Amino acid sequence: MLKNLPPLLTPELLHALASMGHGDDVVLVDAHFPASRVAQLGHARLVRMPGLTATQVLDAVLQVLPLDTFGTACGWTMEVVGDAQAVPPAVAESRQRLADHGRSDVIALERFAFYEQARQAFLIVQTGDLRTYANLLLRKGVLGHG
Repeated sequence: MLKNLPPLLTPELLHALASMGHGDDVVLVDAHFPASRVAQLGHARLVRMPGLTATQVLDAVLQVLPLDTFGTACGWTMEVVGDAQAVPPAVAESRQRLADHGRSDVIALERFAFYEQARQAFLIVQTGDLRTYANLLLRKGVLGHG
């Protein structure tokens, strides 16, 4: 047992997060996301967190993962198909969590652009979240910067 770590972070997820370098991406996705296929196409690690929402996993990940400060954004969400201006509850929740950590630089991507960016990720974490659009891509930064 380790101290001061969120109990939701499994050894498998902790190892994957620690293995990431700055500029690597982690994608937190809902239960609907084609995580196995996208991970296979991009040769990404896939960690499953069934029974947890994307927000629960995001809260735990934000406690240990520094976010990028060098690019135009630290995170990306998926646009609602047919209504790019809509903000689903899961997206609003993840944006609020990031804002609570001082980050508001989150960009919405068209669905297939999000899939393409997810294929470039180092790690995909599939949650058990049944809400639609509970998908968030985060870019790892450097400790002590920003």
